Formats: sequence, C-alpha cells, structure tokens
Amino acid sequence: MNRSRRSLYPVPVILLAAMLLLTLAGLFGVSARQAAAAEADTGSAVYVIPVKQTVESGLESFLKRAYKEADEANAEHVILVINTLGGKVVNAESIGHFIRESRIPTTAFVEGKAVSAGTYIALNADKIVMQPGSTIGAAAVVDGAGTLIENPKTISFWVSEMSEAAALNDRDKNIAAAMVDPNVTLHLQDKIGRDKQKGEILTLTASEAETLGYSEHTAGTVNEVVKWLGLESRIQIEVEPSIAENVARWLINPVVMTVLLILGIAGIVIEMLVPGFGVPGIIGILSFGLYFFGHYVAGFAGVESVVLFILGIALLIIEVFVPSFGILGILGSAALITGVVIAASDPMTAFISFAVAIVAAIVIISIFVRMNKKKGVWNKFILRDKLTTEEGYLSADVKVSLLGHEGVTLTPLRPSGTVMIGDNRIDVVTSGEFVNVNRKVKVIKAEGTWVIVKEVVE
Repeated sequence: MNRSRRSLYPVPVILLAAMLLLTLAGLFGVSARQAAAAEADTGSAVYVIPVKQTVESGLESFLKRAYKEADEANAEHVILVINTLGGKVVNAESIGHFIRESRIPTTAFVEGKAVSAGTYIALNADKIVMQPGSTIGAAAVVDGAGTLIENPKTISFWVSEMSEAAALNDRDKNIAAAMVDPNVTLHLQDKIGRDKQKGEILTLTASEAETLGYSEHTAGTVNEVVKWLGLESRIQIEVEPSIAENVARWLINPVVMTVLLILGIAGIVIEMLVPGFGVPGIIGILSFGLYFFGHYVAGFAGVESVVLFILGIALLIIEVFVPSFGILGILGSAALITGVVIAASDPMTAFISFAVAIVAAIVIISIFVRMNKKKGVWNKFILRDKLTTEEGYLSADVKVSLLGHEGVTLTPLRPSGTVMIGDNRIDVVTSGEFVNVNRKVKVIKAEGTWVIVKEVVE
C-alpha cells in the first residue's frame, strides 16, 4: 500500500513543473522576440507580413502579434502578402476588424489567391494590389466538407460583412455580395466582358479587379508594391511565424487536440493505477503539456487555465485517499474540465473534444487493466487467495471426529454449555432443549466449530 501511495506523489509535481516550463518557454520566447524587434526596428519602416495559410486561430494569433510589433516599432506601413484559399469565417471577421482598427495603414498584396475569408481580409485593408495572374473572390460560405451553405441567415450575415468591408474604401457593395451569394446577378459585360449569372460565385482576375475598382494597382513583387506606395527609402521588416507559432498552429487543430487529451487522460490514470513512475505518466504529462503550450502560444490559454487544470488533478488524487463523499471528486472534475475548455479558442469545440477524449481514454484504460490484472494497485485491496481446506487454510479446529461420541455435561446447557468428552472439555450446544448438569449427552452433529449434542435417555 505504501509503495502505491509514494508512486502517486511525483505525478502532480512533475505535471506542474512540465507545464510551467512549457508555458514560461512560450512566454519568454515570444516576449524576447517582441522586445528585440521593438528595440532594433524603432523608426519608420514597412512591415511585410505573410498571410499564406488557412485562416484559423493560429493565423489570427500570429497577425495580432505581428501588428503589435509593427505598432511598437512605429511602422509607417504594413503590407499583407495574401495567398490563401480561406478558412474560418469567425477568425477572418476578427482579423478584418483589427486590421481596420489599426492606426497603421495597410496594403493587401494578393500574390496568388485571396479566396473566401482571404477576400474579406483584403477588403479590410486600405489598398489592394494584385499580382498578374492572381484572383480574388469566391467568398461563399461552406461547411467543413466544402459543401455550400444555403442557410439564408448565414448568407445574409456574410453578405453584410463583405459589403461593409467593401464600403470602407468606396468599393461596389454589389460586387462583394456577388462574391458570396449565388442568387445575385450583375451586369458587368460592358466593364469586364462577362456578366455574373445566377448560380455563380463571382471571382475576379487582377485586371478585372482593377477595372472594377477592387484593386488600386497591379504589381509583380513586394518591392514593386513598396515603390508604388512611395516607400522605397524605408526599411523593410519581414515578419515570419516563429517555430513555436508553427508548432502551436498544428497543436490547436481539433483532431490533434483531441488525441493529446486522450493520451493525457489515459496516461495519467494508468500511471495512478500502476505502481512506479513510468512511460504512461511521461506520455500523459507531455500530452497535457503540449495541449496547454499550443493554446498558450496561440494566445488562448492563460495561467489561470493551467492552474485550474493542475488543481483538478490534485483534487482527484486526494479524493482517492481522503473520504469526502465525492465532493473533492466533483470539484476536481469541474476544475479539470474548466481548465481545458477555457484554454481553447472555441469552448464548445474543446468541450466536445474533452468528452470524446474521456470515452476513448476509458476504453484504453479498460483494455490496459484487463492486460495487467496482476500488476495494478487494485491488487492491494483485493484478496485473491481462496481460503479453503484444500489450499491448506483452517479457520478453527475441525471437530468432525467427535461425531457419535458420548460425554457428561459439566454445566447446564441453555442451550450452550460445556461437556466432558473423554479427557477434553468441549463447548457444545443443543438443538434448543435444556439439559441439566451431570447428564449424559451424545454428539449428533459436528459442523465447523459447532458441536451439537442431545441428551441420552436410558
């Protein structure tokens, strides 16, 4: 028992240490880069920021960090180099809003494709420049499988957002709507040589966009854009996602996030069940550490989420040894779930991932328990040996040999008492009748420690 208790103590301590180290690494790594950039690049400069990945939480976090660096460095202009097929509407909306609210003028340079959410980001910039052969548009709302969403409310909302973004710089709202709603028709034959028909989603080439006022210029490279802006004498600062941000973008993927939670839960529970600190505990700690590291670097998890999670683990461990009628277990579970959920960008997605992880972890733990029946801590509480006579166990003296023997009562039997059989004093009982002292009795039954007698009537 003592061995199993000692084996549990390092788990929360090491878990806490690992998570704090990962969190501090992300904190100091990002802070150091920001401080260095602010110190080295102070003064008029053009910040070149790539938007060349799926529009999601990781990109949003990176762009916020890049704009913050540009602001701290007193940058004169930001150029967003856009080449994306789109992504999540909610993240695109957030990105667009902080671009339009930034004090730094922004030019969107469409290097390849500004599709869907990428179009919305470009429309929120002060100017749009497109590379020859690039396209912009096709901003219809689709689900995760790529199927067009036909819900009128969803379409209406996104049309409104796109139109509002277009109107920021006096661009035609109807063209923005035609990029979203397949039911919109536009007569563009006299301008770009084709009309937008019902059932189509509008996409514009570089030349078409410039003709319709959806871009201000066509340029082949970032340097040409800088020259067109009249900023060729300024320092160009290229901001790239850090290694930590690239790793975090992968870690906060819903599938990866769910796998980490499964490994974390299963690893910690198995470690608690099996004496000694080993591979399951290490895997569990690393999995939870990576989960919080990814969400911290991505800008979603704070210290409070890590503290809640560790508190939850500690309360669940204490519940095993301290009777609390389930109170500590309930509080621990609530703290653990809350820590995981508030660390994520989307609480509902995190809750679903956690629920799936719990079910999968239970299956893994059940399989492990069946495969290791004789190694678990539960063996400390279960008596597996059969205490039978065949196995050599005797609960008391067996008195079967007294069956049929006669003796004399030394005490009255009421119905129990003492009888002298041969040279032995034997504790006996009757079947309920009273037998006085110095009466002759006979053993009629011997069962375990019970010796049952009956008075002999001559």
